[in-house]
Amino acid sequence: MPSIESSAVEPTKDELRGLSPMARMIRLAPTYGLVILMFGLIILFSVLLPNTFPTALNVRAILSDKAIIALLSLAAMIPMVAGRIDLTVGYGIVLWHILAISLQTMYGLPWPVAVGIVLILGIVTGVLNGILVEVARIDSFIATLGTGTILYALALWHTGGRQMVGALPPEFYALSTTFIFGLPITAFYVLAITVTLWVVLEYTPVGRYLYAIGANQRAAELNGIPTRKFVVGAFVTSGLLTALAGVLLASKLRIGQASVGLEFLLPALVGAFLGSTTIKPGRVNVWGTIVGVMILAVGISGIQQFGGSFWVEPMFNGATLLIAIGIAGYAQRKKGAKPK
Repeated sequence: MPSIESSAVEPTKDELRGLSPMARMIRLAPTYGLVILMFGLIILFSVLLPNTFPTALNVRAILSDKAIIALLSLAAMIPMVAGRIDLTVGYGIVLWHILAISLQTMYGLPWPVAVGIVLILGIVTGVLNGILVEVARIDSFIATLGTGTILYALALWHTGGRQMVGALPPEFYALSTTFIFGLPITAFYVLAITVTLWVVLEYTPVGRYLYAIGANQRAAELNGIPTRKFVVGAFVTSGLLTALAGVLLASKLRIGQASVGLEFLLPALVGAFLGSTTIKPGRVNVWGTIVGVMILAVGISGIQQFGGSFWVEPMFNGATLLIAIGIAGYAQRKKGAKPK
């Protein structure tokens, strides 16, 4: 029988067997390059900024500031596994963090009820996105851009251009301000969700079905996979995580305003795209997404401590997005290339 050569980007054990240490490092570089870069940046900034960067205060600041982006990146990643994109992660958080506050301050609802309503609305938005993409057959980029713009318009209408402020219960603030073992509780939220998504995507039929749909939906349908159900489910999960991020943002900021939230869209997408360039290159994956977010967090934190101007962060995010898309495209082409 003719032998079949793997075209996967990540090397197999057979490919690594017998290679010299240097050749093995070169072969593993495309797979773990960003992980190495992340640790390299940490070491570099720790040496150059010994008094400010490698401190517990800076670690807490990075984990607290980037937890929202990490949640949104994970939310954006899930539809990407199925070959779709969800732009409402950047627009939805605007409305959700406003509602999490206004439902308490304007309508007097208890904070658990307000949080529950926001989470349900996030799920409803995910269902709507799934229907538009799978039933109405609208391209996911266009569908979620339209849905997201409507959510943003609703946020503007609801606030009237004003800030939503008022006395909120300490328990609501505690959702984001509590510290466990000296670290912000939001970091543990991200860790728990990350591990859960990793187990689901890598070790359950749900994950295998989503990856199969993302690779070739028609082939997945011919193999009996109910693709519509799983794609809608991916959007629902994305909507739920986005609503959760909105609740945590409201708990952290303590005010709601329509001008806050859109700046999270680009770094969230950057983190998700970077996730397809490491750990499992050419394939969107959970831990790669977290590494992508950490690259952004460490890089921006170090540059800002060097005195970088206000425009450094969007410049860094935009440049990193272009690099991530380029690397992801190259890895996908290499993965799909026919072996010679």
